[in-house]
Amino acid sequence: MNNQRPKKPTLTGQRIKVRKRDEKEKYDPSGFRDAIVQGLNAAGTDLAQVAKFLDTQGHKLDYRRYAEPLFDILIAGGILAPGGTLVEDGDKTKVSRSDVSLFAQEENVASIRKYSHEVFIKVTRRYKYLERLLEDEMKKILMFLKGFTESDRNKLAMLTGIFLSAGLIPANCLASLFQEHLVKEGISVEFAIVLFRTWFLDKDINSIAATLRKAELEKKLMHIFPANKRTDENFALHFEAAGLESLVNYQKALQQAGIKNEMVSELKEYIENERPLKEMEAYISETMLKHNIPEPEVAKLLWKTIMAAQEWSKKDDQITEQVTKHLKMYAPLFEAFTTKATSEISLILKIQEYCFDNMYLMKMFCKILMIFYQLDVLSEQVIVKWYDELHLPKGKSIFIKQTTKMVEWLKNAEEEDSEEESDEEEK
Repeated sequence: MNNQRPKKPTLTGQRIKVRKRDEKEKYDPSGFRDAIVQGLNAAGTDLAQVAKFLDTQGHKLDYRRYAEPLFDILIAGGILAPGGTLVEDGDKTKVSRSDVSLFAQEENVASIRKYSHEVFIKVTRRYKYLERLLEDEMKKILMFLKGFTESDRNKLAMLTGIFLSAGLIPANCLASLFQEHLVKEGISVEFAIVLFRTWFLDKDINSIAATLRKAELEKKLMHIFPANKRTDENFALHFEAAGLESLVNYQKALQQAGIKNEMVSELKEYIENERPLKEMEAYISETMLKHNIPEPEVAKLLWKTIMAAQEWSKKDDQITEQVTKHLKMYAPLFEAFTTKATSEISLILKIQEYCFDNMYLMKMFCKILMIFYQLDVLSEQVIVKWYDELHLPKGKSIFIKQTTKMVEWLKNAEEEDSEEESDEEEK
């Protein structure tokens, strides 16, 4: 009988030793916070020393891994819990809050700008990977606005405006402002006012509009108001009072563009369904009155819509017949919305632009003017004015040459009419 116990199985093979530097360190945001807070408090209010400390610590501490607590500290003075409150350390002997932070600065643009430059801009330029991580931080921290004091929200709004003007963050960070609880309590609009006032100190409306457009936010500005207060009047009331008239005008232009697009869509349906011109005229008149759209704008919009409703032949003989027939059909509509000289000029300029952009219609320019003249859409005085002074540079030499004989004829006819009137007066 064999009393020996069976041997236990053993692992064979070479044991791979892991180098100490390759071992994954435990994630310790509290330890990171303690190191940063201690250094910031030691630097005190000397922001140059703060910048120097942050620069040197980037080589020792893992900024990439601890970017969120780093930015929390630089903004709020400590690590932020969800909702915007500071995380307190269980060990009361530890200092868990920094005396140096955005919220510790004075509530004015000059102080916030200086802090932004010395702290955020310098550290993100030194450690480029922090730029993208700062974007994530701003998206998060703007969600916590309700948890901050009004003064701290204003400081954060100034900082956000400075970041946007410097191109440090994209405008899509502002999407957090559309959260219902921030909108409902009026926090979003108050924040936006301070933000835009700061942003406009460095950039004009064209630059700001381009940034908003890139983030697809240009049509969402009205959404910082509750649903029952999203009106042009309310928008103007808040932002004009803050000296932001250019933003109000921009918003009005966007609204007008939206209304015009709706008009174009509606008119296309009228044309496709062959509805009576009187119905189209009534719809346009009502929309003009309701939304205060100037007649010259309607004249241009009409031309664009009516010309887009037809597929044009590329053959000269066919296109002449097509254009003549098409414009004669809609001439009463054009006549109804060219009751002013400015509207007539606006229409002619639109025709010039359209014929230049569509080469197969370039030879038709003079023919189109003549059709509209004969059908009382355009007057001889306005055509002559366009010829002498108001033509566009686009295709100028071609169109001026085309219309020379016509304009000479109109001028002669006008002189003859004047002579006849003089003769009648003398009699």
